[in-house]
Amino acid sequence: MFAAERRQLILEMVRANGAVSLRELARVVQTSEVTVRRDVRALEAEGLLDRRHGGAVLPGGLSREPGYPQKTHLAAAEKSAIADLAASMVAEGDAIVVGAGTTTQELARRLARVPGLTVVTNSLLVAQALAHANRVEVVMTGGTLRGSNYALVGSGAEQSLQGLRVSRAFVSGSGLTAERGLSTTNMLSASVDRALVAAAAEVVVLADHGKLGSDTMFQTVATEAIACLVTDEQAGVSEEASRELDALADRGVQVCVAPIVPPSTGAAPPAAGVAFPGQRRSPVGTVLPPAAVAARMRGRG
Repeated sequence: MFAAERRQLILEMVRANGAVSLRELARVVQTSEVTVRRDVRALEAEGLLDRRHGGAVLPGGLSREPGYPQKTHLAAAEKSAIADLAASMVAEGDAIVVGAGTTTQELARRLARVPGLTVVTNSLLVAQALAHANRVEVVMTGGTLRGSNYALVGSGAEQSLQGLRVSRAFVSGSGLTAERGLSTTNMLSASVDRALVAAAAEVVVLADHGKLGSDTMFQTVATEAIACLVTDEQAGVSEEASRELDALADRGVQVCVAPIVPPSTGAAPPAAGVAFPGQRRSPVGTVLPPAAVAARMRGRG
């Protein structure tokens, strides 16, 4: 298929769905994700679409974000791998905060088996994932429902978090850079995320490789407040993402890289030996420098 035909098909898919992951685009046009990424960049340069979260979305600037149904199809394998690794950081009896998002929803599904766990959240999706976990206590914030991501926002949500203290917060967002930290596209969501983070002793950011290097409108967590970043191994393939990982590590953020298990194997990624936030510079388990991740990915190709 010629480049012009590929790009036209990519554009039609994005227009029909609002947002499509690079993985899905590569499958449909029958080429590599590297080639699709190049096509997406060319279409973005023409103003026909935007690159977001490991995929492509309709153009809309910094204030626009895909809705929940669209987000669930973006970087699904990466989010699953990140959730597996993040879940290994939670122990019996912990009290944690889990923010809103499709990646944190995946994490919540894995936390249902942790006994004695207390989860504070403003996300209806996180609460739903834990609703039938009889050994997990779920504490919901107050607030006003934001339908696009099924999260409670506003002053009611923020006030309900005052005086709260938990060991760790797991949050996601729309973009992550070393210069500015974690950011999102919605002002109300950003304000609640800041309140969630303020309630935790340590902050763990869950961000797939497509969010690295992306800077959106509203800052939620400054870089110096991030103890640990959990991302996926595709971050070593993208030069832009790899540079961001290096810069984040230089600023004291521990980078934990989650291996992506091919769907055909059905095996779970190893959870043993994961370094926890606070061990930022310790080369333990899956904590890898970006250069090592890139070398490993090149070896697979």
